[in-house]
Amino acid sequence: MISELPMFQILSAMARHAAESQKVSATNISHADQPGYKAAQIESFDTFLDRVRMGSESGGLNGSFRTEAANTPAAPNGNTVSLERELFNSADAMGQHQMALTVYTKSLDLLRTAIGKR
Repeated sequence: MISELPMFQILSAMARHAAESQKVSATNISHADQPGYKAAQIESFDTFLDRVRMGSESGGLNGSFRTEAANTPAAPNGNTVSLERELFNSADAMGQHQMALTVYTKSLDLLRTAIGKR
């Protein structure tokens, strides 16, 4: 019931986006020494929301996030993973995930207070 409210669906999608971003960064880092590996990056959450609003995402807010090749320079061995960038992306994803969970939790607390269940 509560999870069907649009705000909670957006916060849930935001947490899923952060988790997927973390997964993409971890995959890139694990291939950092593989010759010819092309780093990937996940679309921004804003881009995902735009696709949902336009109706081009069939799953709505439960849809999947798109990944694409990262636009980073290649090392002499052809690998495009930048460890510095991946560490930054990983830390950013952690912050986004924490923010989504905090807002979700505080919103639930507010609703419980409003209906007198607290």
